[in-house]
Amino acid sequence: MVKYAGPDEPAETAGATSPKNTRFSVRRMARLLGVSTSGYYAYVKRARSTVLMPRQQRRADLTVKILDVHAGSDGTYGSPRITSELRDRGETVNEKTVAAIMAEIGIEGISPRTFKVRTTVADPTASFPPDLVRRHFDQGRLDAVWLTDITYLSCGEGDMYLCAIRDGHSRRVLGHVVADHIGADMVRQAIDAAAACRGGGVAGTVLHSDRGGEFTAALTANACAAHKLERSMGDTGICWDNSPAESFWSTFKHEYYYRHTFATKAEIVAAVDNWIGRYNDSRRHSAIGMLSPVCYEQSLTGAAKAA
Repeated sequence: MVKYAGPDEPAETAGATSPKNTRFSVRRMARLLGVSTSGYYAYVKRARSTVLMPRQQRRADLTVKILDVHAGSDGTYGSPRITSELRDRGETVNEKTVAAIMAEIGIEGISPRTFKVRTTVADPTASFPPDLVRRHFDQGRLDAVWLTDITYLSCGEGDMYLCAIRDGHSRRVLGHVVADHIGADMVRQAIDAAAACRGGGVAGTVLHSDRGGEFTAALTANACAAHKLERSMGDTGICWDNSPAESFWSTFKHEYYYRHTFATKAEIVAAVDNWIGRYNDSRRHSAIGMLSPVCYEQSLTGAAKAA
């Protein structure tokens, strides 16, 4: 091994046959070997640049892990969720570092756009229950308020509709139905699925919706009565009165639906099922401590048992 600091400074070489080290200058060695001193130093610089310092190695390792988490989220996670995921994996890292690395390698999360106000088509002959929520969608406990709404989807075979019911506290999707028509029967099926998810003990839970005809229909009212749910509705055309449902649609459509095409009805049904499964089981939610809805509910159960 040879170590040099300057053209006239001596360097140490380990002789093959002599037990003693002989010291030579860079200038003399270059002249004897027929090479330039500048070429030698360029070689040394290149060699040193290939050796990562501990901080560089740490950043390189983080980059690989960030790419893995980002890919695992289907490219939807930004720095806050990626940071939480890395911490759960045992990494000590802050969000600023993650954000800086993401910017450096050119990846970013998906931020759902602000939902658009849509006009609810109400039945002028129907009776409407009062607004029992008054925009207090999260009342600090599970099954206090459920939120429901319907959104439009499409595939190669025609129009489709998705009705979902979520818990206002944990954000978990408790029941959902995809159908090729819009009507109260799909709302009834979603209500039955949500009640079954909770084991049937949902008496007194408020089901909040807009004033669409699907929710004012007798079939929906009867389904709520069967499970002893209390019906609640916001005002017609006031998006804020059911804003969490609208926000959920925005999340679904920008993180998944708009990024894919669906040829058949069966394909879109399977895709919705898969996405909602991931949303419930693994997608981190900022409003519940960067946990998934299912993990958050499990943490509540664990805390209750410990108490």
